[in-house]
Amino acid sequence: MIFTVAIDGPAAAGKGTIGRAVADRFGFAHLDT
Repeated sequence: MIFTVAIDGPAAAGKGTIGRAVADRFGFAHLDT
């Protein structure tokens, strides 16, 4: 099963930090654009 998780919000809100933590916790790949 393929999952896509999108985290949206304003600049400097911590999206990248949370995204990396979620990816590490669940073994997902992390893509920051």
